[in-house]
Amino acid sequence: MSALHPWAAVQVTAVKAVLGRTAGKPLPSADDLDLLASTQRRGTVWEGNLLIHLSVLHTLAVLPGMGATVEEGLRTALLHQREDGGMPFVTDTDTWCTVTAGLALHAAGAPRPVLHRVARHLVTVQQEDGGWSYTDRARLSDTDCTSVAIEFLHQLDPRVYRDSIRRGVGALIAVRGADGGFPTYGAGTPSEACMTAAAINALSTQDHLPNGVVGSALHYLANSQDQDGCFPPGWSRSRLHTLFRVHLAASHAGRPAFPVVRAMQERITSLVCAAQREDGGFGLQDGSRSDAISTSYALIILAAGCPDPAPAVRAARYLLSHVRADGSVDSPPDMVGPRPFPYHVPVLADAFTLLALGHLNSRIQPSRPMAEGPRHGGARPFERTAP
Repeated sequence: MSALHPWAAVQVTAVKAVLGRTAGKPLPSADDLDLLASTQRRGTVWEGNLLIHLSVLHTLAVLPGMGATVEEGLRTALLHQREDGGMPFVTDTDTWCTVTAGLALHAAGAPRPVLHRVARHLVTVQQEDGGWSYTDRARLSDTDCTSVAIEFLHQLDPRVYRDSIRRGVGALIAVRGADGGFPTYGAGTPSEACMTAAAINALSTQDHLPNGVVGSALHYLANSQDQDGCFPPGWSRSRLHTLFRVHLAASHAGRPAFPVVRAMQERITSLVCAAQREDGGFGLQDGSRSDAISTSYALIILAAGCPDPAPAVRAARYLLSHVRADGSVDSPPDMVGPRPFPYHVPVLADAFTLLALGHLNSRIQPSRPMAEGPRHGGARPFERTAP
């Protein structure tokens, strides 16, 4: 299990023990038992992951001498039971929501005191290795949160937050794969297209990087793209999530772009333009009904890559029709974790809608900086057409 990140190693060990017991195999080895028991702390869910916590308890429940540990673990789990009687799979996703909302608020031109308040919080939850995790209850950094945090802090004030940015960049470089891509968790684990695009969007804000980091990552993306323009599934049920991040990453290739990178970006734009529904929206997959969060992802692509403003205007109208009176957005969940199980964090639909509208506004009013950083390319701005 040397290529597994710590969460996966614990989960695989627990599942292996449960299946082994069902098949009549021997009890877990001493090393496996020590690994599982090491996750149990009174009042603390290891890495904020209730699913793994409960999987471990399920394994320990039938082992001699583990009764007290299991009882304490159950009391800890019950601290997180919801009012409806159910249990979440993680304690919270506060940091992931914060970095995403920070980027969206910056795109929308939120007051700078508000943005700096968000940034100061992110500085306090930065991990020892320089990265960020989805929650401050976890210690394992991930490429997604780290990349978006770097982007946000750089956009807000690269001088004030230079130390946190520098440490974050170091954390990203440390997990870069030999194939040029980036994984979600930890060096030596498989690279993923969505995470690689996220890393490019962060690293492209920096002037001093090891040679070839961005270029090799872009080539990894080009080699990962399917013929229809899509990419392997990431952490979203919507195929458009990875597409919008890759499209933005491709704009960092410079001018002229590598032919394979330019072709990758053109395939994305063609796919998205062809996928728009009659209502102006986009769905999670082919055949899915239109939804706000997929439409947000698509609008970012349309705002950056489509010279005709009409599709973006139609997508914006669809989005605005799904904004409730309190400003929240009506949308089904798209995030999955552990993959392929969906989970619902309503604020993410709000944040991505705001981010998309910010991207569109930056095209209508090109004097404003793009929401994903100053190097997103120089596509011609739309004519001033109100959605």
